[in-house]
Amino acid sequence: MDEREWLAEQFEDTRGHLRAVAYRMLGSLAEADDAVQEAWLRLDRSYDSDIENLRGWLTTVVGRVCLDMLKARRVRREDPFESVIHVPSTLEEEAGDPEQHALLADSVGLALLVVLESLDPAERLAFVLHDMFGVPFDEISPIVERTPAAARQLASRARRRVRGGAPVADPDLARRRGVVEAFLAAARGGDFEALLSVLDPDVVARSNGRLGVQGSLAVAKGASSFAQIAEVAQLALVNGSPGVIAAHAGEGFRAMTFDIRDGRITEIDVITDPVQLRTLEVASFDG
Repeated sequence: MDEREWLAEQFEDTRGHLRAVAYRMLGSLAEADDAVQEAWLRLDRSYDSDIENLRGWLTTVVGRVCLDMLKARRVRREDPFESVIHVPSTLEEEAGDPEQHALLADSVGLALLVVLESLDPAERLAFVLHDMFGVPFDEISPIVERTPAAARQLASRARRRVRGGAPVADPDLARRRGVVEAFLAAARGGDFEALLSVLDPDVVARSNGRLGVQGSLAVAKGASSFAQIAEVAQLALVNGSPGVIAAHAGEGFRAMTFDIRDGRITEIDVITDPVQLRTLEVASFDG
């Protein structure tokens, strides 16, 4: 086996890890594959036998490539919001290899991807590399062109955003979360009676702030047809309250917010407008 064949073999052994890093950085499997391919080209052009930790070297290279791609995305501002986020449920179909799928799906949720998308590119890189993959700040600092202490601060700011700030003790939060979870479960199962049980009789449903339907029977009928989208929906903190985010082929990205009183949903707002979506503060319950 010559050196190039050996190098290609070593790279393939690391590909799943690199793809997972790039996916968390970019939120797109296609762009993640592009970043990994660029890392291979750079390795092939400039391999040095003195590299002691090839996996670490490649992780750093992928980080640099992803950072450049994120900066270019910010400058262009061409990507519609929903095209940047790829639904985790499609990972298995797109990834093919179950092992790669497991790497990508592990700890990646739609809520987390939405939050990561809102971060500054340098914050996103520092958080992903350090908190998700254990890369030391000494190795992150040259990529973001900051001191290790500054890189640590970048990750810290990102961490607060991912966790939705400090989830202040709210005795009502768990109860409201339970109501939203019950709504989502009923919608997934198309359970009309279960939907009625969590809806206020005078519930109002809006779309992008405009009145849609009113009354529990009308809202439950509409929600029961939401089953397919509900399958890929996830619970999240939306503007500090339990809500739902979802993305589905042909349907785009959406968020749902809820007003809850006395254990029942009184208002539902479905948000699909990209401008409104960008104003939302979204955090993962698992952050």
